[in-house]
Parts: sequence; structure tokens; C-alpha cells
Amino acid sequence: MDAWIGRIPVVHRPYNTPSSSRILIFFKMKPGDIAEAGLSGSPESMDGGMAAGERKPLLRALGGEAVWPPPMWLMRQAGRYLPEYRAVREKAGGFIALCTTPELASEVTIQPIRRYGMDGAILFSDILMVPWAMGQGLAFAEGEGPVLDPIRDAAGLAALDPTNLRARAAPIFETVRLTRAALEAQAPRVTLIGFAGSPWTVAAYMVEGRGSKDFRAARSLAYEDPATFGRLIRLLVDATTDYLLAQIEAGAEVVMLFDSWAGMLPPSQFRRWVIEPSAAILRNVKRLHPSIPVIGFPRLAGPLIGEYAQRTAVSAVAMDTAMDPRFAARAVPAHVALQGNLDPLSLIAGGVALETEARQILAAMRGRPFIFNLGHGIEKETPPEHVTQLVRIVRSGG
Repeated sequence: MDAWIGRIPVVHRPYNTPSSSRILIFFKMKPGDIAEAGLSGSPESMDGGMAAGERKPLLRALGGEAVWPPPMWLMRQAGRYLPEYRAVREKAGGFIALCTTPELASEVTIQPIRRYGMDGAILFSDILMVPWAMGQGLAFAEGEGPVLDPIRDAAGLAALDPTNLRARAAPIFETVRLTRAALEAQAPRVTLIGFAGSPWTVAAYMVEGRGSKDFRAARSLAYEDPATFGRLIRLLVDATTDYLLAQIEAGAEVVMLFDSWAGMLPPSQFRRWVIEPSAAILRNVKRLHPSIPVIGFPRLAGPLIGEYAQRTAVSAVAMDTAMDPRFAARAVPAHVALQGNLDPLSLIAGGVALETEARQILAAMRGRPFIFNLGHGIEKETPPEHVTQLVRIVRSGG
């Protein structure tokens, strides 16, 4: 039976319904929805008239081409700032339930494409679904973020079961399949991005048991018992590789590694726990899928951003809010795309502040491979109309 969530139709069908019979639910829109979102065209013309054989803008940038105006998408572009997302989240009844219900997760993945016409659709999920799929207890407490059963010794490691990852995460891979089919049918210019957390950041949560300002327990374990911490990192390298490969097999065209807490480490530890594991994952993925681009986000890497780009061999490096784009352009090899790095708070402010910041980034990046994005995830207080303003600025080329 079909039911409306806000203005978005969602079809309730069993999980084992073939994907091909479900792809049409995602792009049904009532007359006027696109105009209301600040876009042009009609639901029937969302493909943008892409010519046969033409490469998608995001893939062109990731291939080293200086596309202009640059392609764009936003980290956390599907989220609580959108009323249509809040409606689906309420229906799902919980965050993990939303991540593991393919029809709903695919719907929220596509919502910002429908509303803003972004060039990239990033899978709606969470970096902590990998430890969850291996059996670590995980819950998302309202107002507190993730809560995990901490792992700080060999016994905790032994309780994890990476062989169960693909089976338990199967709904996530089904979300990828559903979304890719829907995009190919209705928005063929849009690139589907899969992702995972990088080993250091995921391990930090697994050891700490929750979010933290300094992840003291994880950092201390890395110093005091590097053998145990190293086993956890190696386990995560293998599990993350398998998780990304499954997403690629399901239809992800690009994958991204989020190392949100990379900047907490001094250079020696950054090289050991951020660069080396990420490089290992890249080698593993590229061995089987050499043409799949990989975006790395070593948040707060600072002057190590160039070394990260060179040693991991990523196709693009995402810059955080604190990174000077002109420094990054000098430090990162010219063939490696840069992504970023608007301050999410300027997006909340909107108006002249948003326009000034966005145009400065565009000016700094012109002439090199670049993807416009934020320097961190979009905030829930962001007015949706400010994202519309940003899209217009970026589409104008600055």
C-alpha cells in the first residue's frame, strides 16, 4: 500500500521485493515541488539532458579534470535540516532502523538530489555500522550521539565477528542497489557515493564507547598497548575493505573514507594510524576495482594533507573548514582533486556572509580539479533556502 510521508510517496513492500519493481517510488513528485525547491525543470527532466557517452561531472573532476562550474554535493546533505527527512526519520522510529530499511534509507539519500540537484548522492548510513555489523553493541541516544560497548582488550576484540559483516549489513547494500537504479532511471548525471569511516576514527569510537572531545582512552591504548590497538586497526582495515567492496558491487561509483578525528594525532601517530591504514584500504580496493575513485577526508590534517594525498593515492582529498584552500592547492598534487570546504556556520548565516565565503573558495580553486562541498557536515539549524542560495552561487562559477 502506498503512503505519503509529507509530500513524498513511499511504497511499503517486503525487503525481498525485487529492486526493479521499487525504483519508481523515489522520484514521484507533485506539480510545483521542483519550483518550490528553487530548481528549474520538471520531474520528467531531472536527467538534465545528459548526452549518451557523456561522463558525470563528479567523475570527471575525480578523474583529474578541472570542471567549471565545479560539481557539488554537501556532507550530511540528507539530514535533520530537511523537513522531508524528519518525516521519514519519525516513520522509521530510530536511526539504526532508518539505516537498515532500504526503501527509507534510499529515499532520504535522494531527497537532496530532488530538492537541490546535487551532483553527488551519498549513501545514507553511518560510519559506525561497520562495528555494529561485526557485533559491537551500538545505540544512538537522542541528544547524546552514538553509544557503544567499549572494546579495550583482547577479549573485546575476540568477540567481534567480521565474517558476519556482509550478512548483517545486507540492507545497507540493498539501499545502494535501490538508489543506483533510481538515479540511473531519473537522474543519470548524479554520481552515487558510498562510504566508510577510516580505521582510526572508527577505532576511536569503539574504544571510547561514545563521542569525545579528546578520545583519551583510544589515544592512550594506542600508546600503552600498540599491539592490541594494532590488531584492532588491522581488523578494521580488512572489514572496511570488505564493506566498501560490497558497496561497489551493489552500485557505488565512488567511495569515501571519513577520518573525522585524524587531527587529534601528532605527526608520528597520524602517519601510523591514519595514513598507513587508509593506504592499505586503497590498495585493497584498487586491486579489484582500479577505476573506482576514492575520496579521503583526513579532518584537521593541517600541513600533513599533502603527504596524506601522496601516500594514500586517493583521487581527491576533502578539506576541513580550517584548511586554507590555497595552501592545499600547493600541497596536494595537481592531478588530485580537492573537495570542500565551506564553513557550515556560514551556510546557516546565509546572505552576504555565505556568498563571500563561497566565492573566495571558488576563486582559490579555479583551474584545478575541484568539488564544492562543506568543511564538515551540514548543521541541523541550516535553513533549506540557504542551501538553494549556495547552489546558485556555485552553479554561477563564482
